[in-house]
Amino acid sequence: MSISLLLADDHAVVRAGTRQLLERQPDMRVVGEASNGEEAVRLAVQLKPDVVVMDVRMPGMSGVEATRRIKQEVPQVAVLVLTAHDDDEYIFALLQAGANGYLLKTAEIDELVRAIRAVAAGRSMLDPVVASKVMAQFASGRAPAEWLSGAKKDEYEGLTERELEILRLVGKGLTNKEIGRKLFISDRTVQAHLSNIFSKLGVGSRTEAAMYAVRRGWVTDYEKPERDE
Repeated sequence: MSISLLLADDHAVVRAGTRQLLERQPDMRVVGEASNGEEAVRLAVQLKPDVVVMDVRMPGMSGVEATRRIKQEVPQVAVLVLTAHDDDEYIFALLQAGANGYLLKTAEIDELVRAIRAVAAGRSMLDPVVASKVMAQFASGRAPAEWLSGAKKDEYEGLTERELEILRLVGKGLTNKEIGRKLFISDRTVQAHLSNIFSKLGVGSRTEAAMYAVRRGWVTDYEKPERDE
């Protein structure tokens, strides 16, 4: 089954090059192109592609607002941000708007292909540079306050008390080894718990799990604890 794509970028040369590269993939087909945010929203609603590959800075409506509108109008459509900008302001605004992934234009074509397949399958995908920025914000307590607004702290998506405890430590930036030492369990046991957490939350990485927890208010203390001696 092929993945239908809508490309949104104000540079025609960039769209043409991206289209040419992606249509070489046997499971991908580009069904439309947009040169600005308004057009991206209109075509997303009209064509209902599996994935919109979205730039950030475009004339008129920005990629941030276009993403927000698309997720409101056709929430089943995944939005993968593909941009040259890794500013914290853009990253958090787009993730808050509902973007399913965030990739920098410095990525290789195989990274873009993997990201498209991931978001089309319902997973999230963050460029390593972006992921490190997100985790740093969470660990330092500078994540946007809006990410905690309206969170239901009494609903934990079926997580056990131990899984929630581990997830909170992940949100504070601890490694598996550090978590194991703190909870007096093995690294392998920590990884087993993480696998269960990923499955229950429908995420594929520590960063996604931490983002999920923070946005729902499960992680509210971002001060990174002292390392165990």
